[in-house]
Amino acid sequence: MAYFNEEMEASIDAIDPKIGELIKSELERQRTHIELIASENFVPRAVLEAAGAVLTNKYAEGYPHNKYYGGCEFVEEIEEIANARAKAIFGANHSNVQPHSGTSANQAVYFTVMNPGDTMLAMRLDQGGHLSHGHPINFTGRLYSIATYGVDRETETINYDEVERLAKESRPKIIVAGASAYPRKLDFKRFRAIADEVGAILMTDMAHIAGLVAGGVHDNPTPHSHFVTSTTHKTLRGARGAFVLCTDVFAKDLDRIVFPGIQGGPILQIIAGKAITFKLASEPSFKLYAAQIVKNAASLSAALAERGFRIVSGGTDNHLMLVDLRPKKQTGKDAVKLLGEAGITANKNAIPFDPEKPMITSGLRFGTAAITTRGMKEAEMTVIADAIDKVLSSPDDVALRKSVRSKMADLGAAFPLYESL
Repeated sequence: MAYFNEEMEASIDAIDPKIGELIKSELERQRTHIELIASENFVPRAVLEAAGAVLTNKYAEGYPHNKYYGGCEFVEEIEEIANARAKAIFGANHSNVQPHSGTSANQAVYFTVMNPGDTMLAMRLDQGGHLSHGHPINFTGRLYSIATYGVDRETETINYDEVERLAKESRPKIIVAGASAYPRKLDFKRFRAIADEVGAILMTDMAHIAGLVAGGVHDNPTPHSHFVTSTTHKTLRGARGAFVLCTDVFAKDLDRIVFPGIQGGPILQIIAGKAITFKLASEPSFKLYAAQIVKNAASLSAALAERGFRIVSGGTDNHLMLVDLRPKKQTGKDAVKLLGEAGITANKNAIPFDPEKPMITSGLRFGTAAITTRGMKEAEMTVIADAIDKVLSSPDDVALRKSVRSKMADLGAAFPLYESL
C-alpha cells in the first residue's frame, strides 16, 4: 500500500523524467517562438487546470440525468453548464459538448442527416476547405458523393452564384459552409438561401472563426444554419475539443448519434475546460480580444504586402491570411523550415490553384490568435513581418536566422507566457 500511495502522489519528473523534460522543452518553445499557426492558441491557466483535473477519473456515458454509471451528479452539472453557456453565446436551441474533435463533430452531423451515397457540397480542400468536408482520403470522401465549390480565380473569394449553380446541379443532401484556410467573411444568409432553394440542410463549420463570432467581429452562422459545428481551441481560445449546435428538430437524433452512435464516454475534464472557455468568451474583455485579433491580422497582412509578399485575395477579414511565396521564389515546405530555425512557427498551405504538390505548396498560412493572446498589437506585427521578410529573402544566411531567432525570443520575453508554470 505504501508503494501505491507514493506512486499516486509522485510528479511527472519522478515517474517519467523523459516525458517531463519534453513537456518543459515544449513550454520553452512556446515561450520563445512566435506562434503564427492559425489553428493554435494559448489557453488560460484555468483551462489548463480543468484539463488536468480529477474529472479524468470519471466515466459518464450518456447525457445529464440519464447516465449509465452512478456517481455522475457533479459531472452532469458541469456538462449542463457548458451546454447552457454555448447556447447563450451563439443563440442556439440545442448544444452537445461531447464531441472529441472538430472532425467527430462534423461526423455526428453527417450521420444524423445523411446516408452512405448521399451528396455533400462543400469547399475544396486545396482552396480552403477541410479534410472532413469531403476529401477522398477522409471518411466523408469514402462514404458520400462529393461535389465541391471553390474560389474565383481572379478574386480568390467564394462566388456565391457559382455555389448556387453547383447546388442546383448536384442537389446535395447537405451544404457545408466553413473553411480552414479562407481569409474572408462568409455570407451565411446567402448559403442558407441556396440550401433552401435546393432543399438541402446547411451545416456551418465555424471551427476557425468561433472566437470571432463570440467576440462580435464576424457574423453569427447560428440563425441561418440547421447545424453549427466548432472546435473550442482555435480563436475561441479554450480546451482542445468540439461541440455541435442545432435546431430543436434535430436535437434528439444528433444526441443519439454522438452517443452511442460514434462515441462512448465523454472526456469530462475537457468538458469542464469547455465550460470555462464559454464563460470567458462571454466576458466583455473577450470582445476586445477578438477585435484585436482582426486588427493584428490586417496589420500583419499589410506589412507583408509592403515587403513584396502576395496576399491571397488581397488581404483578410478574419484571423488568418494566405501568403503566396512565389514572388520570393520559396515553397511553403522550405519556408516553414527556415522560419522555424528563426523562432517563427507557421504551416505550409496550398494557395488557390496551387501548382505545387500538397506536401510542398506555394504558400504559408499565418494566424494572429495566439500572438494576440500574448498581448501583441499592430506595432509587433510590423516587427514580425520584417523578420519573416529577412529570413525568406536570405535563405542561405544561417547567421541571420540565428540573429532573428534571438530577436524573436526577446519579443516573446516582452510578452510573457505562463510565468508561474
